Amino acid sequence: MSSAEELVDDFRLLKVALGAYGLDADIGNKFYIKKVLEDGTFDSGDLANKLSDKRYYEMAKDFGFGDLGIPGTKISTFGEKTTDAYLERQFEVAVGDQSEEMRLSLSLERDLGGVLSKSISDDGKWFSIMGNPPLRKVFETALGLPSSIGTLDIDQQLTMLKDKTETYFGSEKIDQFSDPDKMEELNRLFLIRSQTALGNAGMSSATIALTLLQRA
Repeated sequence: MSSAEELVDDFRLLKVALGAYGLDADIGNKFYIKKVLEDGTFDSGDLANKLSDKRYYEMAKDFGFGDLGIPGTKISTFGEKTTDAYLERQFEVAVGDQSEEMRLSLSLERDLGGVLSKSISDDGKWFSIMGNPPLRKVFETALGLPSSIGTLDIDQQLTMLKDKTETYFGSEKIDQFSDPDKMEELNRLFLIRSQTALGNAGMSSATIALTLLQRA
C-alpha cells in the first residue's frame, strides 16, 4: 500500500487503520480520510493540523502519504505495529461495551504516554490532550470539570485544566505523569469520580480494582 487512495478503497485495511487510532466510527467518511492523509502534516495549512481531534494528525504523520517520499507503510514494522494497535483498541472497545469508564482507564497509559513522549512544550502537550477526546474526558472527569468547558476560549480551558491539576497533583506540568505513581493516581481519581457520577449502579469497587490490576 503506497497511497491514501489504495487505503480508502480497501474496506478491510481501512477498518484496521482507523481502528488502530480509535477512529472506527469515521469509516464512512472516505473522502475526508483521504484528504487528511494526502495532505500530510508538514504544512500548517494541512487539514490534520486544523482538526481539533489530534488522532487524525497522528494517523497522517504515521502513514506519511503526504509528507515523505516513501510512506510509513513501507517500513517493515509498520504492518505489525498497526495491527497490534488495532487489536489492543478492539479489546478496549469490547470492554467499553460493558463500561466506557473501564475502556478509558485501560487506554490511559498508552494515550497519555504518547503525549508525554512528544518533544514539545508543556502547553503543547496540554493542547494535545485537549485534542484527544478520550484523554480529555479522563482529565475532565478526574479533575471534576464539566464537559461544557469545551465551549470556553481555548486559553481559558487550558488555565482551568492546569489550575485543577496543580490543586490535585501538586503541579500543573504534564510531564509529572511520567511517574507511574502519578499516572496511577490520575487513573484512580478518574475511576472514583466516574463511579460517583454513575452512582452505585455503575462500576463497583471490585470492578475498579480489577481494572487497575489489569493495567498493572
